[in-house]
Amino acid sequence: MSTLWRIRDRSTFVELRRRGRRLRSGYLTLTWVARPSGEPPQVAYAIGRGVGSAVVRNRVRRRLRWALGQLDGKLPPGAYLLGVSPAAAAATAHGLLRDLQSVAAALPEPVEAAPPEGRR
Repeated sequence: MSTLWRIRDRSTFVELRRRGRRLRSGYLTLTWVARPSGEPPQVAYAIGRGVGSAVVRNRVRRRLRWALGQLDGKLPPGAYLLGVSPAAAAATAHGLLRDLQSVAAALPEPVEAAPPEGRR
């Protein structure tokens, strides 16, 4: 399984806001910005109060983390912001996984850097 990092710096959130592309499927909205190969994906969650109490929001976040783990390294390098609709409170973990697989399938394949000249 690949490593996922958390988004910790404000500049990444600003970049997501300005240059991020959005994909939607079911309960899930994925905003992403591509990054160079070799960097692990960075992930943040946007789960508003409309989803429910703190207990419910944390449950949804845990289910999203589980779903990301099931992708087993299929996310290309980049920064990802996962948002959910209020109806996600009633979604099962497998329902969120299905939505996540749908948006992950629509992501472009990472472009590998060409080897330096003289090395092949």
